[in-house]
Amino acid sequence: MTSDRKTAIIVGVLFIIATVTSSLYYVIVTPILDAPDYLVKVSENANQVIIGVLLYLIDCAAVVAIPIVLYPIFKKHNEALALGYVASRMIESVTIIVGHISLLSLLTLSQEYVQAAAPDASHFQALGALLLAVIDRALLLGVEFVFSLTALILNYLLFRSKLVPRFISVWGLIGATLLLVSGFLVMFGLSLSPTSAISMLLSLPIALQEMVFAIWLIGKGFNSSVIDSQSA
Repeated sequence: MTSDRKTAIIVGVLFIIATVTSSLYYVIVTPILDAPDYLVKVSENANQVIIGVLLYLIDCAAVVAIPIVLYPIFKKHNEALALGYVASRMIESVTIIVGHISLLSLLTLSQEYVQAAAPDASHFQALGALLLAVIDRALLLGVEFVFSLTALILNYLLFRSKLVPRFISVWGLIGATLLLVSGFLVMFGLSLSPTSAISMLLSLPIALQEMVFAIWLIGKGFNSSVIDSQSA
């Protein structure tokens, strides 16, 4: 097995890990944060919240690893964009980590609220609302905007290099654009949140494309004729 074939398999597996862990996070944590009595629910489901944070840390590790593994291949086509892809995915991860630091802070606030004999509800609710806003904005910035940019860079590189069939990269460019539109809808209040029905619908194409891309890399790998021409 050649090094490029191994790279394709590794990248495919990393994409699957990133998608599965981030999806599990939304399934586990989002219902807790969306509850009207979230200050109580977060404390009652502390283990789920911690598991959710750990899942997203795994996602962030995979997200950073993907461009680093791809860099030796992409730099032969466009070194500046290859570096931009690495940098943008790191920014995406840092932004999301900030949101999850706020989530852990919300967990501490929730536990103090439950343990307090006579809690000042307005005080706790104000702090809770602030932390929720930070979490939402961090995920909005990291997922809807920065991730959209990383997906545009990735699929542009794939389109120009022809490392995979162009229908995959065109699909990715369209999906990334739709996700960016979703981000603007949320920012301007036209969609309630990144987990609303409209936002989820707009994010579906890029989510499906990433899985098709991952499976293609694992099963087929990169275009051998392009790899051979690079070697020549």
